[in-house]
Amino acid sequence: MTSTRTKFYLDKQQAKWSGVCAGISDYTGINVVWVRLAAVIATVTFAFPWTLVAYWIAAKSADAKPMELYGDKEEREFWQGVRQSPRRTARDVKSRFREIDRRLADMELYYTSSNSALSNEIEQLR
Repeated sequence: MTSTRTKFYLDKQQAKWSGVCAGISDYTGINVVWVRLAAVIATVTFAFPWTLVAYWIAAKSADAKPMELYGDKEEREFWQGVRQSPRRTARDVKSRFREIDRRLADMELYYTSSNSALSNEIEQLR
């Protein structure tokens, strides 16, 4: 089963025609101008009928992107990273959790140590 955030969608909000190039841009994280330029160059130089056929098939078979797909820019970039390299994204998330765990361990050590100044401050708060 494909997650809704890792699926290819047509981006009708940034669309010029059907939203295929804008959808590819959203899916890969590449600027939409570069995607459109590559599509035009590919069509003009060597793949005239096939790029149009592929564009038409994508326009007819893909769904429109839901309005509430991403909460913010950071979430959109995260899911683009998941699509581009799931292993790297998993490694990055794992690294973030390790860093959080290390910081929590440091805080726990600080609060449970025999720090007399800290103990005095806690006792004064009681």
